[in-house]
Amino acid sequence: MKRQNGITVDDIMKLKCMENCKVIAGANGLNNPVAKVNMTVDPDILAWLDAGEFLLTTAYSFKTEDIEVQKNLITHCAQKGVAGIGIKVYPYVEALPEEIIETANQLNFPIVDIYHETPLSDITSDIFKEIFNKQASLLQRLEKIHEQLMHVVLSGGEIKDVVRVVHENLQNPILVKIEHQEEVTMGLNEYIKDTSASLLSNYTRFYDSMENKVKERKFNETIELINGQRVRRMVMPIIVKNNVYGHIFSWALKTPLGGFDLSVLETASTTIALEVLKQLSIRDVENRHRAEFMEDLLSLDMNRKEKALEKATVFKLGYDQKYAMILIQLENIGDTMIEDILQKVALINNDIDRLSTELKLNSFIVSKTDGIYIMLSFNNEKSPYNIIPEFCNKLEKLLSLRLKKDEYKIGIGRLYNGLSKVYKSYIDASKAIVSGGLIGEENVVYFEKLGIYKILCQDVLKEELEKFYSVTLEPLVEYDRKKSTELVKTLESYYFNNGNLKKLSDDLYTHYNTTLYRLQRIQDITGMQLDNHKDRLNLEIALKIKRILKK
Repeated sequence: MKRQNGITVDDIMKLKCMENCKVIAGANGLNNPVAKVNMTVDPDILAWLDAGEFLLTTAYSFKTEDIEVQKNLITHCAQKGVAGIGIKVYPYVEALPEEIIETANQLNFPIVDIYHETPLSDITSDIFKEIFNKQASLLQRLEKIHEQLMHVVLSGGEIKDVVRVVHENLQNPILVKIEHQEEVTMGLNEYIKDTSASLLSNYTRFYDSMENKVKERKFNETIELINGQRVRRMVMPIIVKNNVYGHIFSWALKTPLGGFDLSVLETASTTIALEVLKQLSIRDVENRHRAEFMEDLLSLDMNRKEKALEKATVFKLGYDQKYAMILIQLENIGDTMIEDILQKVALINNDIDRLSTELKLNSFIVSKTDGIYIMLSFNNEKSPYNIIPEFCNKLEKLLSLRLKKDEYKIGIGRLYNGLSKVYKSYIDASKAIVSGGLIGEENVVYFEKLGIYKILCQDVLKEELEKFYSVTLEPLVEYDRKKSTELVKTLESYYFNNGNLKKLSDDLYTHYNTTLYRLQRIQDITGMQLDNHKDRLNLEIALKIKRILKK
């Protein structure tokens, strides 16, 4: 929308110079904003017209031009956003053609019959004076509103105080939604419940994925259906660090929304952005202190660990409670801008905070650019064994709303007694993320569910695993590679089907005799017998080691 801080066509009709003039068409467009006035006798002026102009002319061209040319003039003026047209009809024609009147009415485009004795220059002069006086008045009002908003900021006011100032000055309903806050701030008090409910529903629809405008860093203006009436809605983004952190909504229920209102919303958006930036800065400082504490607590350096334990009471953490670590690791975000990542992490952080409050859990959260650390603490009154799975299930649902499925993994460590042992739960959670694919888990992996991988994934065992693999399964892998056979796949299916040869054949789509031949070749190449329980166990473990070593 082009900003128009002038007057309306209705204001023009109230000027003394217009007392003998009358509106003959397009009365529904009298609230069209007028920013300037233009005068012409040439119907080809369309290329030079701007939105917000009030055009003055005579009916001379209407007398000489074809009716389609006249309709074309009215139609194109309306499409370009011209506020209206004043035509000195008499003495050029007795009246404008009825088709012109109908066209203007359909387009809500005002046509004013200018009294034949009134000079167009007088009208032009008076309109310019009215526009100048109106703009001067609006500038004074804007300056006053700016002072009120600055007073809110300097006196430590909150977003609700900004909304109150804007609502009082615009006289229209105001709603502010900040993305990292669950609640909305509203200036709707004087509206009946049905209207308030309709506005809340309308604002909610804006955030539906179909709208696709939530992340746009630009002003949005539409006509909305509110309680059966078409109402203009303005939506101003709140931009912090080049990212959209929320929006200000306003609906033209009481007075029209124009350039002045747009200027007020812009000022309010900047003011709220300062408050959001302050909140983000405070949270960043808090997170930095938490991150330093967490790094010391998880360190294997005893001096750093002792330093962290001494600070535990500052963060209201007990020494003897039970603790579990949950890690959220962000993945496949290489091309994402750092500011976008930080915003997503901040929003997820708030989601986790609300989830912890909902479940009445004590959580200690640390955000990083590559993920989030969550430390849950439990006293003897609460049993964590049901609460942790519930927390993780809801956490995954929250993450799925913010991220794609391949953009995150959640690792859950075991529960340990005492703050000094929480580093063990962290190691568990890290290994769960690394090893989750080995047991077929994609996004949420509990260390306790890793089975034998809990043992095999120990870093100190890597050399032994390499040796074990080389003397058990590696010859079979090499044979497959050289001969283009599928003996390793056959062996994996053998364990999957618990040694049932019929199921194994069905699984591999092979003849029973072919299956027997493959199993014999496996035994010949590895030197191990599948009917020997020790050899059978060693080959099964070797398959698991193969996955760990990514051979």
